Amino acid sequence: MGKGDKRSRRGKIFAGSYGKSRPKSNGKKAAPVAESAPAKKSKTKAE
Repeated sequence: MGKGDKRSRRGKIFAGSYGKSRPKSNGKKAAPVAESAPAKKSKTKAE
């Protein structure tokens, strides 16, 4: 097993292909990141 073996993950990376051992995606789409309000700055006492 190694770069020349198309059945292994390393071989698929070397060959630039995808398959069971190197799937393109996990089938689930990531949830969109919601834009949050700007963080509130805490008040500090000036010394």
